[in-house]
Parts: sequence; structure tokens; C-alpha cells
Amino acid sequence: MLSFHSISSFGKGAIRRFPSNVSDVKQRAARHFEDVLQCAIPAFEGLFPDSHDEVVRILLFRLAEWHALAKLRIHTDDSLDLLSRATRCLGQQLRKFRDSTCSAFRTMELPREIAARQKKSSNSAGAGTGPSGARPKAFNIQTYKLHALGDYVSSIKMFGTTDSYTTQIVCMRLHRVASKQLNL
Repeated sequence: MLSFHSISSFGKGAIRRFPSNVSDVKQRAARHFEDVLQCAIPAFEGLFPDSHDEVVRILLFRLAEWHALAKLRIHTDDSLDLLSRATRCLGQQLRKFRDSTCSAFRTMELPREIAARQKKSSNSAGAGTGPSGARPKAFNIQTYKLHALGDYVSSIKMFGTTDSYTTQIVCMRLHRVASKQLNL
């Protein structure tokens, strides 16, 4: 089993070193989550029983495939058809993950989620002290974020590719300029 922290950086600014606990990171940029997605399959391999391991690996592949197609800087009718098919496959795999894998495991809040909930309840006026332990946390497929994936193809046709309104390109350029000025 391979941990994210043991995955070495790759290329010049392509994939940076992962922190020791990837699930505990906060205030990370989108590129950090992109790096996690690109390296997730080997890091997740073998964490689950065989039947669930395959579902998770296919889901991670579908997520990476969809992300790569959505981030293309130039689209053709064929690439948009591929993105549309990838979106359907991703939706099917998400439902399979929800129905088979998520129902087989009891997942709980992370320590930082518990702390945030406790802080919020202690700050609210007149709130009684509730249970202080971790609460169950289920995978929710009915979110706007997942629902909006189906609109990407029409949005790209209407507004252009996603790199025409991203800040990642500017951030990468500024990072390179700062590195040169500091002789890093």
C-alpha cells in the first residue's frame, strides 16, 4: 500500500510534495486537489476488500478522465462527445459507488469536522451540549456540484473552455517569476 506522502514530486510545478495527512489539509488550492486526483489510484489500491477496491479504482479513473477532458484548452466536437460520454460513465460509477461501496461502510466525521461542529454549537446562544463524538457521515450524491457536471459540455459550447476563466495559469506564472527572483 502506497501513501500520498510517499509519492514524490513530479516535473517542474506539475505535482508537488503531498503533506503527511492529505485528508487533514485545509485551504488548499484547486491544483492540490488535482494532484491528489492524479495520484489517487495507486494510493487507494488495496485499501478496500476486492469487490469494493475495483469500484473505487474505477471511480477514481472516471473522475480523472472526466477532469482531464473538462480541462482541455481546445475542444472539438469529438472531444465534447468524449466529455459527454465520460460524464455519463462518471454518473453511473458514482451511483454504483453509492449503492455498493458506501452502503457497506460506516463513515464518520473527521476530527476537524467534529471540532468545527462543537465550536459552532458552543458559540450559538442557548444551545445545549449535544453528543461530542463523531457523527456518521454518508456520501451524498444529490449535491449541486455533482449535478452541475452534466452542464459542462453545454457551458463549454456557450462560454469556451474552462481555462479561459481560471486563475491557475496566473498563479503558476507568478510562482515561476518569484522563484527566479529568489534564485530558487
